Amino acid sequence: MHSETPMSETPAQAARRRFRAGAFAGPTAGIAPGAIQANIAILPAAYAEAFARYCRANAQACPVLAIAKPGDPSLPTLGDGIDIRHDLPRYRVYRDGAPVASPIDIADLWRDDLVTFAIGCSFTFESALMQAGIPLRHVAEGRNVAMYRTNRDTLPSGPFHGPLVVSMRPLTPGDADRATEITARFPQMHGAPVHRGDPAALGIASLACPDYGDPAAILPGEEPVFWACGVTSQAALQAARLPFFIGHAPGSMLITDRTHGWPHSEPHSEPMGGAPLPAS
Repeated sequence: MHSETPMSETPAQAARRRFRAGAFAGPTAGIAPGAIQANIAILPAAYAEAFARYCRANAQACPVLAIAKPGDPSLPTLGDGIDIRHDLPRYRVYRDGAPVASPIDIADLWRDDLVTFAIGCSFTFESALMQAGIPLRHVAEGRNVAMYRTNRDTLPSGPFHGPLVVSMRPLTPGDADRATEITARFPQMHGAPVHRGDPAALGIASLACPDYGDPAAILPGEEPVFWACGVTSQAALQAARLPFFIGHAPGSMLITDRTHGWPHSEPHSEPMGGAPLPAS
């Protein structure tokens, strides 16, 4: 499936080619450094307007990068040749809010009414952190980042509601200060942390038991640092108990052709049925 190697392929394009060939199964953290990575949510068009409003109302956790037209598997503003039916390492299929399958390709599930949302991901700013000399243990170990459901409710829209989900990276206080400054430059990738220190303040009972991803030990001299996470959008889709939707498997993001500096301000979107992204 799309396995030939082009003459001049970017790291992002090479990654997507590997995903299409089923040749990569791990988390995408650290893959194609500098390329924007995106959470993916694919849902029936009947729910797309309400979900767009939900994302707008909770923009730090769910910053929309692009919305495809119904039935269109491409996302041209994010990359040439993207086909969302093939271009993630692994997907997760949900029915009535419950996960039922984790395929590596969704061509056989595609429908003409499906709308793809691409939502900013914190994996994007990780290369900037590492370039600044801030170590990220999950990247070094080839593991997925730890993610937790919190006691903070998001703002509802239509059937969509649920908790804020956060990702956690253990850092020294000095590195946490620098990471806060750096990630604040990436508002479309969740921006600055939402919390540092005591996880109980977020309703997290045990850092050793993440709701998604892999645990990361807090070593002496480190503190947990929490960022809003795009998995918040999947938690809201599950809470709505849609008859059917598809998301990325945890840690298995879309790697786009866009780089750190895009977009500079407002979220860019592929118009949904010819209309702009609805205001909240």
